[in-house]
Amino acid sequence: MLLLLICVSCQSLAAFSDGPYVTLNNKTMQVEWVCNNQMSLQTRKLTKELKFNQCGMTLNTQLQTPSSKQPAIFSNIKKYAALSDVHGQFSVLKTLLVNHNIIDSKNQWAFGAGHLIITGDIFDRGPDVTDILWFLYDLETQAKKANGQLHLLLGNHEVMVLNNDDRYLHEKYVKTEQQLGRDIDLLYASNTVLGQWLRSKNVILKLNNALFMHGGLPASFAHDKVSIAKINAVFSQYLVNKDRPQFAKRLFGRNGPIWYRGYFSNITDNELSTLLDYYQVEHIVVGHTSQSKVKAIADNKVIAIDSSIKHGKQGELLLFKNNALFRGKYNGDVELLVE
Repeated sequence: MLLLLICVSCQSLAAFSDGPYVTLNNKTMQVEWVCNNQMSLQTRKLTKELKFNQCGMTLNTQLQTPSSKQPAIFSNIKKYAALSDVHGQFSVLKTLLVNHNIIDSKNQWAFGAGHLIITGDIFDRGPDVTDILWFLYDLETQAKKANGQLHLLLGNHEVMVLNNDDRYLHEKYVKTEQQLGRDIDLLYASNTVLGQWLRSKNVILKLNNALFMHGGLPASFAHDKVSIAKINAVFSQYLVNKDRPQFAKRLFGRNGPIWYRGYFSNITDNELSTLLDYYQVEHIVVGHTSQSKVKAIADNKVIAIDSSIKHGKQGELLLFKNNALFRGKYNGDVELLVE
């Protein structure tokens, strides 16, 4: 169970704290963090539990062994919630999840056999990225124990950070790089706990009659009969790689699943229908393109769930229950979106 990380965002950056960053070795783990502008380091025996209580930051969770082949197709799910583009705003995320009974007041899973989908962009812009990652890391284990699931999909900002593109880092994480003496991508390297976990994540998910991803796909993926399995496998293989073959370049490009914005500009109804028919869904659920609220567009074919959480003031989520889709508002109210 996670008693997570006391509000680092409430601290002045003049005396900031961050972490922990945990690197795994054969029989030991190296735990690093920043405490009041000072780097701290411990080497511990490798155990199945991750326990940490330093500098006002507390972590108590089970060490996972992530699989490189995460399931990406689910059916007959009775309830789910989906949100996107948290961008380091832990307070907004917790408020949303508590108000919609997905977690309780102690950050514990309260959604039973439900599924929670986050379509990318935990990283960048905001001050509580590390806190959110450890929170979700632990919440995933809690969900599984309750026969539920947490699905964190990769967004463009996860890919940017893992490839050391630090243009949108909050100043706190620039200072973390300086204090720990490593660029941000190395803090999430493949031998770190969070780095391994992030590398196990899919970029596209099919759940019931909906397709989830960060940005979207153009109709060309349907014309070329590109499967969900192929998208996830190739994306994972070339996630951290500068020498990508042509199809991988397509996946990571502007018309790939983490960058595409065509649903909000130039895609036609026929192209959307082609996508829905090929992937055998009724809705495509995406973040990435900021809205003021959760919206259904294009005759309900597209559900936009980037509700501008990044601003740190409020946000919304998508709820599926009783065979209908709802807007889940910040205060816990719900409004029918699609029957």
